[in-house]
Amino acid sequence: MSTRLHPATYWAESKLAPPAAHSKQVLRASLRDLIAASAGKLTLVRAPAGFGKSTIMNQARLMLEDKGIATAWISLDRSDNDASRFCHCLDHAACSLGLWDQQRSTPLDAALPWQQATTPYALFLDDFENVHEHTVLGIVREIIAQLPRRCYLIIGTRTLPQLGIARLRSRDMLEELDGERLRFTLEETQQFLRETSGDGVSPSLVQTLHERTEGWVAALWLASLALSRQADKAAFVERFSGSHRDIADYLAEEVVYRESPEMQDFLLKTSILRQLDASVCAALLPRLDSNALLERLNDSALFLIPLASERQAWRYHSLFSDYLKRELHARMPEEAARLHLAAASWFEAQGRPVPAIDHAFEGGDFPYGLDMLSAHAEEFLQRGRMRLLARWFASLPGGLLHERPELQMAAVWAICFTYGPWQAETMLREALQQHAGDAAIEAHADCIWPMLLAMQDRTAEGQTVGKSALQRPPTGLHFADNTLLTAMAHITTIMGQPSEARALLQAAREQSRSTSTFQHMYTETTEGLLDMQEGRLRQAAARFRLAVDSTHSLRYNHTHGNAWAGVFFAYVVYEVNQLEQAEHLLNVYLPMARDVGLPDHMILSHAMRARIAFWRGDVDTALALLTELEFVGHRRKIPRVVAAGNLERARFYTLQRNAQAAKSELLKANLPEVWARESHERMFAHETESYGLGMARWEVHFGQPALALQRIDEQLALATHTRRQPRMHLLQLLRSMALAKQGDLTNAMAVLGQQLSALAEEGFMRLLLDEGPELGVLVRRYQTLQQDKHHSSPLMQEYLARLLQAFGPLPEEPEAPSAANDAILLEALTRKEARVLTLLAEGYSNSAMAEKLFVSDSTVRTHLRNINTKLNAGNRTQAVAFARKLGLVP
Repeated sequence: MSTRLHPATYWAESKLAPPAAHSKQVLRASLRDLIAASAGKLTLVRAPAGFGKSTIMNQARLMLEDKGIATAWISLDRSDNDASRFCHCLDHAACSLGLWDQQRSTPLDAALPWQQATTPYALFLDDFENVHEHTVLGIVREIIAQLPRRCYLIIGTRTLPQLGIARLRSRDMLEELDGERLRFTLEETQQFLRETSGDGVSPSLVQTLHERTEGWVAALWLASLALSRQADKAAFVERFSGSHRDIADYLAEEVVYRESPEMQDFLLKTSILRQLDASVCAALLPRLDSNALLERLNDSALFLIPLASERQAWRYHSLFSDYLKRELHARMPEEAARLHLAAASWFEAQGRPVPAIDHAFEGGDFPYGLDMLSAHAEEFLQRGRMRLLARWFASLPGGLLHERPELQMAAVWAICFTYGPWQAETMLREALQQHAGDAAIEAHADCIWPMLLAMQDRTAEGQTVGKSALQRPPTGLHFADNTLLTAMAHITTIMGQPSEARALLQAAREQSRSTSTFQHMYTETTEGLLDMQEGRLRQAAARFRLAVDSTHSLRYNHTHGNAWAGVFFAYVVYEVNQLEQAEHLLNVYLPMARDVGLPDHMILSHAMRARIAFWRGDVDTALALLTELEFVGHRRKIPRVVAAGNLERARFYTLQRNAQAAKSELLKANLPEVWARESHERMFAHETESYGLGMARWEVHFGQPALALQRIDEQLALATHTRRQPRMHLLQLLRSMALAKQGDLTNAMAVLGQQLSALAEEGFMRLLLDEGPELGVLVRRYQTLQQDKHHSSPLMQEYLARLLQAFGPLPEEPEAPSAANDAILLEALTRKEARVLTLLAEGYSNSAMAEKLFVSDSTVRTHLRNINTKLNAGNRTQAVAFARKLGLVP
C-alpha cells in the first residue's frame, strides 16, 4: 500500500536537494573561487545544457560551507512558475538556514528573509531557465536588489533570465560565468578522462577528444562512460563527431544500449517523471523491482541525481531525461501515452489533481483529463488559480471544449483574468454561437458581461448590462453569481455610487463560500477603493493587503497575489513613501497588469514606476516607462491610457521647469471624450491626475497666479460635488502654492496647514512630495511657523520632519519672479559642463549623470560647482533657472 505524501513534504524533498558530489569530478578551483569571491552580487552561471553548471555551483557551495557560510539549494522546474509553490520552496530554504522561524504567526514577504539576513548565506537556484512567470521573476529581482553584503545568490540557467541583467552589469552587481568559461581546458579534460577511464587513453586521443567536444563537459562525461567499455579506444574516438545534439544522442545510445534490457526499459518508461521514487515507478512498471533498479542506477551514478530526504528519491539529469523522452516517443509512442495515464491515475489516487491532469493531457487522454478538470474547475476558480487553468486550456486541441460547455465557460473566466477581456470576449461570443439557447452558457454570459465591459474601459455599458442581469433570478452557478455581484459593486464604485456598491458587496459576502479566496480578494479590493475615494488611506492599505494575501498562499505577503489587488496595494505603499517596497511590488505586478490590459492598473503601475525612477534621477527609465504606457494604450485602443502617458510626461517637464514641453504634453492629453467621463465616473488612475489638474499645476508653476487660482477653484467645485477627497487635498495644496506666488503668504500657510492636518492623520506623503521642491519650501516655512507658536502636536511635528527629510535639500527661499532677471554667464561653459547642465535641467541625479557620462560622482560634483560659479547661482535650482533664461537649456 503506497504512502500518501503531503504536497509540501514532496516539494521540499524534491526542490531543496543539491546534486550529490561525485568522486570523479574535476575540481575547478579557479571558477569555484570566483563564485566564492562574489559576495553581495548575483553570480550568473549561464551555458547550454551539459556544461557543468550544477557541478561548479555545487563545488562553490561545498567550499562556502567549509568557510562556515550556510547554504541552500533549490532546483527549479516549470511547476515553480506557480508563485505559491516557488514561495513555499523559499520558505523551506529560509527556515533551513535559520533566516526566520517557520512557526511564527506573522506572514512574511518572500524576499524579506533573504534581504534582512544578519548572518552570511548562499542561495543557489539551479535550472532557472524553467522560470518565466512574471511574479516569480519579480521575487528574485527583489532578492537581488537588496542582497546583503556578505551573502551570495548563484543562479544556474541555460538562457538569459529577465532579471535586469544589463542594469546589474552597469552597477557592478553581476558576476558571469558563460559557456566559454565553463568549457574544460585540455588539462581538465586530461584529468577528467584519467579519473573516469583510467590511464589507457593516450595524450593524442585526449587531445582529439578535447578538440572534437570543444571542452563540452556533458559530451566528455558521456564519452568517458562509453570509452571505458571500448576495446578499441582509438577507433571510438576517431568515429566520434557531430553537432552537440548529435553527440549527446550518439553517446547516450552507446551508454543506454549497453545496459540490460530490463534497465533500458526502466530508464525509458520512467523518463516521463520529474521526480522518481519506488512508489510512483511501481505504478508505471508493476512487474519490475523499481526500488532495486533505482538503487543500481544510484550506485552507478548513471545520470540519476539523489534528492536529500528521509525517503529515497531521485531525478534524472535534465540532458539525460531529454534524451530518454525522445527515445521513448520514437520507439514506443503508444507506450508513452500509457505511462502518462498510469501516472495520472496514481496522482489522482494520491489526491493530487494538478499533476494528475498534467499527465492526462501529456498522455493525450484529454477526456480523462477534462473529467478530472470538470470535477475541480469550480474549486480552481474559487481559489483564483486562473493561470493554471489558462495553461491547461491552451494545451487542448482546438474544438475539444465544444462538447463541454461548463469547461468552456471556465476557460472564459480564466482567460479573462490571465490574458485580458478582449480574448475572453471572443471566446464568449464563440461559445454563445456554438451553444445557442444553452441555459448554462447564457447564465454564465449574463454574469461575465459586466466585468468584461468594465475591464475594457466601457464602465457605463457594463453597468447597464449588469443591472439587467441582477434583475433576473440567480443562475445557481455559485462562482458566476458571486462574481456578478462583486463586479457590479466595482462598477458602481467607479460610477460614484458608494451606497449601492457597499450593498452589493454585502450581498456578495453573504453568498460567498468561505473557501473562495478569489471572491475575498475581489470584495476587499473594491472596499479598499471606496476607502481611497473618501481619503481613508490607512484603512485602504489594510484592505488591499488582505486582498493580496487572500490568494494562493497566506504565508507570503504581497507578491503572490492577483494583479487586480496587487497594483492597488502598491499604490498605497507608494503613497506612504515606502518606495523600495512599492518598486518591489511593481516588479511583480506591472507586467501582469500590462498583460491583462486593465486600464487603471496599467496607468497606475507605469506612472508609479516612472515617478520612482524620476525621483532617483533615472530620467531615461522614467521616460521609457511612459513610452511603453502610450504604446500599450495605442495597441489596446484605450485613449485614456495614452493620455495618461502625456499627463505624466507633462508632470516631469514641469518639475524640470520646462514650460513649453509641459504645455505641449498637456495639449496632447486633452481628449474631450476621455475627460467628459469625469463628471460621472471615478476612474481611480485619474483621482489625482487629470487634464484639468495638469493645467492648474502648469498655471501655478508658469502662468499667472490669479489664473491658476481661477482654474483651481473650478476644479475644486467639481471635486467637491463628486466627493473626490484625495483630489480636493491636492487642489488645496496647489492653491497654497498659487497664493504664495501671489505674495499672500498668510492665506497660503492657512490653506497648507488645513491640508497638512488632514493628510498627517492618514499618512499621505507622495501627494505632497510629487509636487516637487516648491511645495517643500512652503512645508518648511509652515514647520518654522509651528515651532515659533509652540503649539504643534507631536503627530504633526513627526509628520513634518518625515516630509522634509523626504523632500531632501531645498532652496533657501521660494524662487522670486525676478530671480532669473539677474542671470549672467561670467565665463563660457566647457562642453562637459554644458552636457552636465542639460542633464541637470532634465532632472538627472548626480549618480545617474555619472553613469551616463562615464565619469565618477566626484567629477560630476566638480562640474556642478563650476556651473554655479560661472552662472553666479547659489544652488542647482537657481542654476537651471538662470540657464533657461540665458537659453543654455530648453
